[in-house]
Amino acid sequence: MKKYDEWNVVKKAIANQDKRLIFKVREVFWLRIGQNIGYETDGKGKDFLRPVLVLRKFSKESFFGIPLTTSTKDDMFHYKFLLNSNGKTNYATLSQMKLFDTRRLHSKLGTMAVEDFCELKIKLKKLIFE
Repeated sequence: MKKYDEWNVVKKAIANQDKRLIFKVREVFWLRIGQNIGYETDGKGKDFLRPVLVLRKFSKESFFGIPLTTSTKDDMFHYKFLLNSNGKTNYATLSQMKLFDTRRLHSKLGTMAVEDFCELKIKLKKLIFE
């Protein structure tokens, strides 16, 4: 069962905060991604958190991000990589990328390797444009 009412309370608190974390491209953060509709990726726990890769920084207020999962997903919509900070295999869910406000950032989890980031961008371009 979806927890929309609980998420709404958290979302209002996020919208009213002034704190913004400093972030860079390739970094992975725990993000208050929320409770979403249908097949959209949800966050978990009381803060509705999910790890998200910073794909493109637009400003100190927003970025394009890709939610991550540790569930095995070996298909064209996912990019598999090892995140050095937690030693786990992660899958970037390319079909779920979107714009995020930086007020959703909770805490830094790690940084994706340069080689993986380059390969992810190639796979993403292929997925979108071919």
